[in-house]
Amino acid sequence: MGRWTLHLSVGLGLLAVLLTCCYAEENYCFASRSKTCSECLQAGKGCAYCPDETFNGPRCDLHENILAHGCSAAAVITAKSSMMMERQKQIDVSLQQSQVSPQQMSMTFLPGEEKEVDVEVFAPTKGPLDLYILMDFSNSMEDDLDNLKRMGNKLASLVGTLSNNYTIGFGKFVDKVVEPQTDMRPSKLAQPWPNSDPPFSFKNVIKLTNDVDDFTRRLQSEKISGNLDAPEGGFDAILQAGVCGDKIGWRDLSTHLLVFSTESAFHYEADGANVLSGILRRNDEQCHLDATGSYTEDVTQDYPSVPTLVRVLGKHNIIPIFAVTNHSYTYYEKLHKYFPIAEVGLLQEDSSNILQIMESAFKNIRSKMSIHAQDKPKAFQSQFLSTSGQVKEYGAFNFKPGEIGKFRMRLKAQRMIGDDPVCQRNLDEKEGIMKVKPTTFNAAVNINASILCPTCNCEKTSIPQAPRCHGNGALVCGKCQCYDGWQGTFCNCSATSTALDTSHCIGQGMTEACSGRGDCMACGTCVCYNPDQFEGPYCQYSKTQCQRFGGLLCNDRGSCVMGQCSCAEGWTGKACECPKSNQTCLDSKGGVCNGRGTCVCGRCECPTSVIEMTSACEPNFQAQLGVCEATRSCAQCWAWKTGEKKDKEECDKCPFNFVMVDELKEREKVLDSCSFRDEEDDCTYYYTVENSKDLNVKDLEIQVLEKKDCPPASLLWLLPLLLFLLLLLALLLLCCWKYCACCKTCWQSCLALLPCCRKGRMVGFKEDEYLLRQSLLTSDHLDTPLVRTGPPKGTDVVRWKVTDNVHRAPNHPQALIKPNPKETIQFPVSLRLNRLFSENLSRPESRDAEQLRKEVSDNLNEVYKQIPGAQKVQKTSFRTQRNAGKRQDYAIMDTVLSAPRSSYPDIVKLTEKNVQSGNFHDLKVVPGYYTVATDREAAGAVEFQEGVDLVDVHVPLFVKDEDDDKKQLQVEAMDVPLGIAEIGKRLVNITIIKEHAASVFSFLQPAYTYSRQDGVANIPISREIIEDGRTQVSYRTRDLTAKDKKDYVTVEGDLTYGPGETQKTVPVRLLELGEKDGLLEDKQVKQFVMDLSNPRQGGKLGRYPRTTVTITDQPEPSVMMFKKGTQNFNTSDPSYTIPVVRTRNQDSPATVKWRTKKAQRFELSGPLKFSPGETEKNIVIDPSAHPGPVQPETFQLELFDPSSNASIGERKTTLVNIIDGVPTSPEFFPMQEKSYTKRLNSPGGYLNSPENVKAKASGPRSIHVNWDPLSGNPMGYKVKYWVYGDQEHEAEIMDVKTPQAELTNLYPYCDYEMRVCAYNAMGDGYDTDIVECQTLPDVPGEPGRLAFNVINQTVTQLSWAEPAETNGNITAYEVVYTPIDDESKPVGTAKKVKIDNPKKRMLLIENLQSAQTYRYEVRAKNSVGWGPYRDATINLASQPARPLSIPIIPDIPIVDADAGDEYDNYLMYSNEVLKSPTGSKTPSVSGDDYMMNGKWDQNFLFPGGSVTRNLSTSSSPMSTLSSNYKGTDSSFTTDTTTTFMSGAGITRQDMIVGGLNKTDVIMRKRSENRYYTDENIRDSIVMGDVSSKFPDLGGFGYTGMQSSSQSQFSYNLSQGSRARTQSSDVNEALYNLDRVLQDARLSPGVPDTPSRLVFSALGPTALKVSWQEPHCEKDIQGYCVLYQLINGGEVKRINVTNPAENSVIIQDLLPNHSYLFKVKAQSQEGWGPEREGVITIESAVDPKSPLSPMPGSPFTLSTPSAPGPLVFTALSPDSLQLSWEKPRKPNGDILGYVVTCEQLHGGGDVRSFQVNGDSAETSLTVPNLTENVPYKFKVQARTTQGFGPEREGIITIESQDGSALSQYNSQSMTRREVFQMPTEVNTRTTVSHTMLNDPFFSDGMMMTTQHTETSGMVTRQVTKEVVQRSVMAGSTVTKKMLYES
Repeated sequence: MGRWTLHLSVGLGLLAVLLTCCYAEENYCFASRSKTCSECLQAGKGCAYCPDETFNGPRCDLHENILAHGCSAAAVITAKSSMMMERQKQIDVSLQQSQVSPQQMSMTFLPGEEKEVDVEVFAPTKGPLDLYILMDFSNSMEDDLDNLKRMGNKLASLVGTLSNNYTIGFGKFVDKVVEPQTDMRPSKLAQPWPNSDPPFSFKNVIKLTNDVDDFTRRLQSEKISGNLDAPEGGFDAILQAGVCGDKIGWRDLSTHLLVFSTESAFHYEADGANVLSGILRRNDEQCHLDATGSYTEDVTQDYPSVPTLVRVLGKHNIIPIFAVTNHSYTYYEKLHKYFPIAEVGLLQEDSSNILQIMESAFKNIRSKMSIHAQDKPKAFQSQFLSTSGQVKEYGAFNFKPGEIGKFRMRLKAQRMIGDDPVCQRNLDEKEGIMKVKPTTFNAAVNINASILCPTCNCEKTSIPQAPRCHGNGALVCGKCQCYDGWQGTFCNCSATSTALDTSHCIGQGMTEACSGRGDCMACGTCVCYNPDQFEGPYCQYSKTQCQRFGGLLCNDRGSCVMGQCSCAEGWTGKACECPKSNQTCLDSKGGVCNGRGTCVCGRCECPTSVIEMTSACEPNFQAQLGVCEATRSCAQCWAWKTGEKKDKEECDKCPFNFVMVDELKEREKVLDSCSFRDEEDDCTYYYTVENSKDLNVKDLEIQVLEKKDCPPASLLWLLPLLLFLLLLLALLLLCCWKYCACCKTCWQSCLALLPCCRKGRMVGFKEDEYLLRQSLLTSDHLDTPLVRTGPPKGTDVVRWKVTDNVHRAPNHPQALIKPNPKETIQFPVSLRLNRLFSENLSRPESRDAEQLRKEVSDNLNEVYKQIPGAQKVQKTSFRTQRNAGKRQDYAIMDTVLSAPRSSYPDIVKLTEKNVQSGNFHDLKVVPGYYTVATDREAAGAVEFQEGVDLVDVHVPLFVKDEDDDKKQLQVEAMDVPLGIAEIGKRLVNITIIKEHAASVFSFLQPAYTYSRQDGVANIPISREIIEDGRTQVSYRTRDLTAKDKKDYVTVEGDLTYGPGETQKTVPVRLLELGEKDGLLEDKQVKQFVMDLSNPRQGGKLGRYPRTTVTITDQPEPSVMMFKKGTQNFNTSDPSYTIPVVRTRNQDSPATVKWRTKKAQRFELSGPLKFSPGETEKNIVIDPSAHPGPVQPETFQLELFDPSSNASIGERKTTLVNIIDGVPTSPEFFPMQEKSYTKRLNSPGGYLNSPENVKAKASGPRSIHVNWDPLSGNPMGYKVKYWVYGDQEHEAEIMDVKTPQAELTNLYPYCDYEMRVCAYNAMGDGYDTDIVECQTLPDVPGEPGRLAFNVINQTVTQLSWAEPAETNGNITAYEVVYTPIDDESKPVGTAKKVKIDNPKKRMLLIENLQSAQTYRYEVRAKNSVGWGPYRDATINLASQPARPLSIPIIPDIPIVDADAGDEYDNYLMYSNEVLKSPTGSKTPSVSGDDYMMNGKWDQNFLFPGGSVTRNLSTSSSPMSTLSSNYKGTDSSFTTDTTTTFMSGAGITRQDMIVGGLNKTDVIMRKRSENRYYTDENIRDSIVMGDVSSKFPDLGGFGYTGMQSSSQSQFSYNLSQGSRARTQSSDVNEALYNLDRVLQDARLSPGVPDTPSRLVFSALGPTALKVSWQEPHCEKDIQGYCVLYQLINGGEVKRINVTNPAENSVIIQDLLPNHSYLFKVKAQSQEGWGPEREGVITIESAVDPKSPLSPMPGSPFTLSTPSAPGPLVFTALSPDSLQLSWEKPRKPNGDILGYVVTCEQLHGGGDVRSFQVNGDSAETSLTVPNLTENVPYKFKVQARTTQGFGPEREGIITIESQDGSALSQYNSQSMTRREVFQMPTEVNTRTTVSHTMLNDPFFSDGMMMTTQHTETSGMVTRQVTKEVVQRSVMAGSTVTKKMLYES
């Protein structure tokens, strides 16, 4: 019992405690599980400890909880913090210096505590100022220095206006004195430029001084210096100027300004470590200036980082001002945003405006004040608030100089730092002196802040062997601490073997120890398996089994503890469903339940009442139609004793106070004023209702007017008259009944009035006729009302039909033309779905609409597939229809079915049948409604539900351009298939009048884009004049995402056009971006629309009656186009001048290129450069400068390739007409052209060409063409159209009957050309001139294949190709990457990255989760929108990694997949400004594995990982090498399969007369990489002749080539004698094949090829070459590096004897020359194969010395490009044609090519060919070749810069004509060594080749050749061989080899 009592008391005590505690997340005191009193107090603010030894609750808890649990208030131990003001001197505004108040204070904080302090600051109007000028002294700044020298006095005058107490200093910087930043040749170190100082990093020239004359004098002696690369080392100088305060001369109480002047970008941290040899140490942020002021550590430590500069300058109160030129302005404009206060100014090229920049910057700085806390310990957080309590981001305040500013500082001590309690952290993280001050101040509030970690005194006085602890422990602070060997709360359990008895862990009524949910420990203590789920002394309680409310455990207002809910503060109840507060029970007066009810569990329980009550027990007048209606009967019964409650018992139940008054209050002063008629006396009574004036009275007060308002006389005399009239009506009805029964002809006249007749209902159209004007139509349908009369009970379904053009007589010409019944037309179909319409269905892109659209399409297609020739439905949309009775909230589906015209009746019957059944396959529809239409008739049905007397018929109007001027449609109600109604008014006529408008109004474009910086959006509205005169149109703007008076100012009004006016402009004012919107990163696109409406005086709306205006935050690009669409000149004109105009953004420079097209004598092109402000430029063509006579012609000029800040407008091309000898005259030429082009009808009757042909794009895939009708009764027209650039004979032809055509199924954003001709019985007439039109853009297709370059397991570089269908200009890409599981389901948050530069199709992603599979998705965007995603899945851990020694390409976007909110992290990865500009650090990597000439090979790695890897790059069926491999430790097992001559070849047949042989030449390409890059790709092609008759000899041929990274072998075995046996022939062939394979393997100890070459330029003449150690079974002894100019010259050699070194630095290179590098490794077995690479260092060269680089000029690495893959075409057995493509990157103009040809294995002369030309594809015929000999061809491009790298190809022409060789000699093999074999290699190789009827192989023969290679000895064992003979099928020879080493 003792044990049970102990467990029960502990369990119940703990349960009682936990049931009263709050949320675990909120009660950090209890959650801390403190073991001691001190730990409890250190858990956080408000924590208290109870040392009472009899206390059974949790000893550590919130103070109020401890007291509630029963601990005495005197015993509770708590802690308290302090705050003391040590120095608080009031601000003295008379002192012109920065001041703060208070100045010194100390504060202690408990963990989690928060305190606020009021602070005052004062900034003087003219305080002390220190100005330090830091200037770039590179050679390009020479004129800037000269200007500064002349500005000494002006500078002093400027500083004097800013401050009365100032100092000026000067420093200079260049860059680190080491390569590649500086030319290290001795002569250049002494004097890099004439009359210049030696190079240096930073020097403090003039210490801050107030002696302006001395400053000016010392500045005169300064001379410029120089360096090599473009970025400068200014960051070194800024840091030293900041930390060397004494040597620079900064004063304590002054404002510190640092003016940084340069024209170059900057180096920053890691530039030294990545590029320079030996500079690896990080910047130590210390002062390193010697006595002369020079920086001494520039070559021993790296540049500082941006976060370092921000921190250092902030610590020393230095404000940077960046004065930079236009070359680098963008870099510093982004950089300065990282500083709390900084300015950037645009410097003139000669720095002439530097004083203006200083003055403007200082004024801007004075207007800002940023408060921040310096030296803040890690345990503290700070916020700065205005006096009103508003938090200020970044401490930004607008305090004016000369006035005292006040703000509030909030400091909070953190409870936890990471996962550790704050009291457990180091002392420097918990306390320190922080300085709170504005950035520009030196004066600060010094706060000595510390975390208070209290300890308890009771822990120092313990009671040993306390009785409470059964003498087995000490009592410390009321808690037992057991001695060794004792356990338990009261130390009453011995830790012996008996304590392990599991029976102690079984509770009452339990069968298992710890309920089967935990382990039984000593002394009956249960440790639950899952403490997060189970708890209790015996783990008997589950934390998920408490009561729920609303489905939520403990109502989500508490936690489940010991099987019961422990509610959070303010909540109670078994499921925490009841709030303790009565806030939810308050009535409108603030009382509880209106004083009538009680508040129970947050709800009012109201007494029963005759008046319905609200939830607060107030009368619910809303439920009773208002106050008056609710009080009516009570007021009537109380005042007049009448009405429904006139019984006293009922009236007494009314909960109101009644008062009779003589006069009522005004309506405005009461709750309501009421009046009703008393039915008993026909009098009206009046009363008011108001709240009682006595607040204690909860009832309403009703004041009733004593006097009723009664009528003067009675109307009882009307009753007899009414009775007589009723009797008379009854008599008439009876007569009518009798008459109908006997006279059937009158039956229908009274049908609607006789319910006794069975058919007493009629339906019919409401109107007889509708008259419509086509110009005012807003829809292609008309809702025509159909009405029903008679009793509305029951349902009637009415079928209807509509017929077009009923006004035409049967003999009308158009009526005589019968349509083709087999013609496929579109049938619009409408059905009412059995589901309600939702807002989402109105948005086609919504998910609901998409799902329903798919469901509709699937089911309708299933039904309509019964119709022959029917296609799938399309264009499905959803809508509602008003006046549809009870079904008007149901969704109506509109779709289009394409089918033959003749199937119309079948479609109607099939639709009606399925509608009647209520199901379209599995789609639920509403019976009684459908519509099926063609282009000239329609049929359908509508339904009258019970109680409905009007529905609308949705009548199609068939509006077409070819309609008559006045046409008529007839709608007919046909019958009532369901219901009893009869049809009354059966027909309704609809007349549509087609007006011939005098004017057509339209916007020029459907959309415009304007920048906010434009200020005004000028929207042009055009008018097309048909008949001149005056006309009007209205316009109005309307909000979309842009809002009126926030983004723009709405406009509306009328435009009046006078005679001859064709265009007017409506200005719309654009507003500046608000401060709140400006801070948003992902701003919503702002758009509004402008509509045209109400055209008057003969006007109508044209193509674009609405335009959408997009407001951007950036300036819009310039728009450039030709001024005119046609230019006219004559042959005598000396030149042709064609103007090009520019609109928008005319203040920036812009360029565009132009070119001629279809000119006879010349093909010209060139750039047009617009300077700022220029709006028009001319293209001038001199016709006499080109060969040949000037003749009449017509050609085009085209604009293309605009600069990034420009675009091309509507007139992209212009037509230039050159006519013969006629003076160019604007009046004359149109006349002449008209007479020239217009042709009369010939005697044969051919028609003229149509006139006024116009083509406009109507969509991305359609163009609308129209022209003037042609006289002469043409039978029709033909429109020929083709893609611009194609031949006209390839045109598509469309036959139309009307003078217009709609061209469809076109390519988006594509230029088309077209002609139109008319035809009659004589044939086609004359064609029009070519008309051009471009289709509208569409969303782009998906991007090209994704490629990955794996840096390591957490970093990858993702790249992709441009979409194959851009459908416009690509403007951006979006990359989404998501972690996924094995089932491709997301397991983390998807992250998106937007890349705004479409040329950068790469993204470097860092900090990915290791070994995590990601799905990467990329999509493209153009002006229309986003296209579809291209996705790929990859796990980086399964891919080969790129060595870390390879630098990252610097100019691609970098994102951090795991980036947090830390400042440093954000700085280093968020913006490309931190990447150095193009310079020396772009690497070039040579190697076949993953890199190709400095560009990552985007094809080396396919998306996704696989166990099977194809190690052959061959894409042809010629040879396939696949490898399935697995490795375990040092063993490596490989299965290799090689196939010879598989797949068809290209065959050429030569028929030779005279009985000679017919020869087939077969060409197969062995290795072709279609997506070739700049790699020196080697192509291998095999050609063979197959005789028409097979000789009787057999043999085996084996050809190939060996290179550094891939091996191919050549071995030819011919049959010597016919007499040889079959088996010996095969055995010898296989034996020799084995020898070939053995010889091809490298010796085991010889090194392999170095994996790759990495080039890093150190200067224009210096290069660092590094490589990766190759695989070798023995130790590497050294390396050899060979290099020479690629066009010949001395070969230079560098030996590297230290095998640990894998890089060399070469100093003596020539700039702009291409070098060939070779690297190989050596072991004791000899030299291994070489790795080759070609590289060029591009740099500006001093014109005085061609081989000397120009100091200060940038330099980059460049790798020339090789020609495209070589393609061989066999012309005969001894000649072939070689062709290749132009290099992708010529790096200069192609002057020609050099082709060399030599035998692969030596022998014969090397032949060389010179080929001139620069065409896209070049070919060469090579004669006099020898059959069956492999040749190696090399092709080099010759450019203005020299020769580029070679493209190689191997070719063998194999033929057996007249030889002793079998046709099987053409069997070949390609083997590529891609992986290195480890120590133990187990290889099984299967070689298969095609055999056709070889006489030496017979059926059933078996042979297996097995080779074993061990320690150099070869043992050959022949067991058996299988050869299966077949004439038609191939056979296989299988060979197995086992290699062991």
